[in-house]
Amino acid sequence: MRMFNKAKLLAIAASLVLSAAIPVTHADEQYFPLQSYRVGPYAAGGTGFFGGFIDYLNLINTRDGGVNGVKLTWSEGETQYEVERGVEVYERLKNTPGVAAWNPLSVGIAYAMIDRITQDKVPLITINHGRTDSTDGRVFPYVFPLLLNPYSETSGIVNYIASKEGGLESLKGKKIVVLYHGSPYGKETIPIYELLAQKYGFELQQIEVPHPGNEQQAQWLTIRRAKPDYVVLRGWGVMNPVALKSAAKVGFPVDHIVGNVWSNSEEDAIPAGDVAKGYTAITTQASGAEYPVVKEIVKTLYDNNRGNLEDKNRIGSVYHNLGIVNGILNVEAIRIAQEKFGKRTLTGDEVRWGFEHLQLDPARVEALGAKGLFHSINVTWDNHEGNGYVTFQQWDGKKWNVVSDWIAPDWALLRPIIEKSAEAYAKEKGIKLRTTEDAVTATN
Repeated sequence: MRMFNKAKLLAIAASLVLSAAIPVTHADEQYFPLQSYRVGPYAAGGTGFFGGFIDYLNLINTRDGGVNGVKLTWSEGETQYEVERGVEVYERLKNTPGVAAWNPLSVGIAYAMIDRITQDKVPLITINHGRTDSTDGRVFPYVFPLLLNPYSETSGIVNYIASKEGGLESLKGKKIVVLYHGSPYGKETIPIYELLAQKYGFELQQIEVPHPGNEQQAQWLTIRRAKPDYVVLRGWGVMNPVALKSAAKVGFPVDHIVGNVWSNSEEDAIPAGDVAKGYTAITTQASGAEYPVVKEIVKTLYDNNRGNLEDKNRIGSVYHNLGIVNGILNVEAIRIAQEKFGKRTLTGDEVRWGFEHLQLDPARVEALGAKGLFHSINVTWDNHEGNGYVTFQQWDGKKWNVVSDWIAPDWALLRPIIEKSAEAYAKEKGIKLRTTEDAVTATN
């Protein structure tokens, strides 16, 4: 990167930190403190996701005047995807009136916030990531790994590989390598892959790539020697295109690499060039700008120079669309909570209740202009993920194309594991398990 570009990015980061320093809120406003990252090795994910999130909040304000008259406000604090910076932003902004929810899009930051948000009674949203056992609302009342948790993702990927081989029984004797990012996020699925390998009889090797992932030669030489049938790419940021290029160098077929939910963006495939063609990845939401809600954002915001993305070519990209979906889920949780508590600025605990009743069936998703963008969600007091529907997409050299139906994970297998882990955490922390009655009454 040229020095003047780097200086410009640092200046942007500084201005974001400054803008988050003194957020201004008024009556009838609901505030979103954003622990964003627009510089650093993961800037592509941060700019796309937070850009889409802000675009949706801005759409609701511009088109609807807010949620039932309550304006949505936000400010950003630059984290560069670093835990210490994320915690600093939290401590600085947590006492701002009207905080609705936290959306850090970082496993490390999310882990560091769990005790804090539980004490402060404000929801923590970890869409498509986070601590797996936080799905169990009996133990984690304020944490919501919406749409997908790392274990349901793993189940979906293994089931997809099995479908390519003729069924789960055909996995016996196959070799699968998991290439994972050397971070809490990357390591989260180590136990579940080991369990599924034992259950289905495939040979498993898990290989770490140190942050940020620029150097992978040794790992891919190991993969070449192992000669696996499939490689699961559990990457993030620059690690992903480097992995695809490295696979090509050692002669591993890209159509036998299956990316996880943070290895599924245009920013992962395009930098790899022609070698990415045929690469497949899991996703919770489709890419593309043909969905009504995306078209409305373009018409209302970008056609009036009010969009958040600097590069309009990223409209409808994976990260941008994920941000839009995240915006939908946050706004609908507020709308649902308002029906119970009143059409006013809500407390964090009241918004938590809204998330615990966030039930959007396909008909409601269509009414929101998002038919086909994502499937549905059905959050309950004890299941903070929802149904976990995923699909798979394949890169054709220019764009992603959906290549599977929407599928749900193996909850019969996963739920007991999640509950056992959550109960162990509760015992360690001295947490009393919630009951149905607790979920209904704990709203003050």
